[in-house]
Amino acid sequence: MNEFAAHKRSGTISDTRVKASFGSRLGFGVLYLILGILAVIQIYPLFWLFLFSLKTNQEVFGMSPFAFPQHPQWANYPKVWSQGHINLYFFNSVWYTVVAVLLTIILASFVTFAITRMNWKLSRFVLGLFIVGLMIPLHSTLIPLFNFFKHVHLINNPLSVILSYTAFNLPVTIMILLGFYQAIPREIEEAGVMDGCSVHRIFLRIVLPLTTPVLATTAIINMIYNWNEFVFVNTFISSDRWKTLTVGVNNFVGQYLTDWGAIGATLMISILPILIAFLLLSNRIVEGLAAGSVKG
Repeated sequence: MNEFAAHKRSGTISDTRVKASFGSRLGFGVLYLILGILAVIQIYPLFWLFLFSLKTNQEVFGMSPFAFPQHPQWANYPKVWSQGHINLYFFNSVWYTVVAVLLTIILASFVTFAITRMNWKLSRFVLGLFIVGLMIPLHSTLIPLFNFFKHVHLINNPLSVILSYTAFNLPVTIMILLGFYQAIPREIEEAGVMDGCSVHRIFLRIVLPLTTPVLATTAIINMIYNWNEFVFVNTFISSDRWKTLTVGVNNFVGQYLTDWGAIGATLMISILPILIAFLLLSNRIVEGLAAGSVKG
């Protein structure tokens, strides 16, 4: 009897494990199905834009929006790159973005280090000023900024755009860095002081290398904002020489005719750098967000 009862119990446990395993597989299957559907929903607009960039105006208006192009207009890409001056606008977008991101990260690192790792009376007040900066709407600053840049002769100058990008990205960048800096053990800095490091060397040789993951996070966030920004460039820049991709796309919008295929090709070109950068830095972004949220 004892052997029969033991065998029965083992059979019951085995059935339970099989059911639990089946339920687990079913749950993961449903989860992957939902994630797959969401992925398709997210990727399809990019695929649709790519098809749109290969169409003529007749295909855009005479066919279904979801139809494939009958005669793909691959010539739209070299046409916008050379004739539409997209090569110049692309270069402007790249160096505006790179300079503004570097300047923002360097200044934000200085400010965050001074607020979190140094003792001085006005540290909380300065942090409060930057937090207030998060509450200021961008559009409410356009007229004051335009008047200021006009008085210092920076209208139609790339410096006006770069300074605006840096100023508006500083508060967000500082808030992201703040939690990470507070989580760094002070014993590391104390060891550096014992070895004879100055404040500058502690920052450059110890603290700054430790913040690499979160710096990647802030870099990609700032890069996306700067690359897609339209208002500042459209307000402060009037010369074609200094325009960016977001503003330069208007060149294909005419009074009587709009080249929709060329607009699609321009938008596709403008998306690729951000997409590639995100794919390359995605792991760093997750590491930075996770590291900045955990203390100890």
